Amino acid sequence: MTKIPTNIRPFWEEFLASVDYDAADRFYEAFHFDDNERDANDLARLVLSGVKRATASLLWSYEEENKPPPEPGALSVVTNWDSEPLCVMESTAVVIVPFAEVSERFAAIEGEGDKTLRYWREVHWLYFSRECKRVGKEPSQSMPIVCEEFKVIYPRIP
Repeated sequence: MTKIPTNIRPFWEEFLASVDYDAADRFYEAFHFDDNERDANDLARLVLSGVKRATASLLWSYEEENKPPPEPGALSVVTNWDSEPLCVMESTAVVIVPFAEVSERFAAIEGEGDKTLRYWREVHWLYFSRECKRVGKEPSQSMPIVCEEFKVIYPRIP
């Protein structure tokens, strides 16, 4: 099982106490979206409002960390930029496709901007280009993208 960060543990334990099944071994990670505070917090708000129901990651980033991508059934804690837990999400579908083959449907459920594939490609090209630089790869239309669909199963009650 993945180690649960100390600051996340109380929230994770609240979640475990709220469900009538054993979810302890399904913890995948605690994370925030994107690589900057404004976008991370904006994307978290979209998740909490139900608009954002998917996320895309660069497969090479997982490989760089020697970590497998999530699988359906994996549970993750979404945080804000400051690592404060906001909700538990469950991965419901995960596929890996070349950047150029990400679908309009996926772009729409990712819920960002105007929800079009054009917008998705523009903003994700910029983000994945930064990620490629970080992991020592060149961005391309064929770079492998992990397309993950999810549902929020436990929002933090303020």
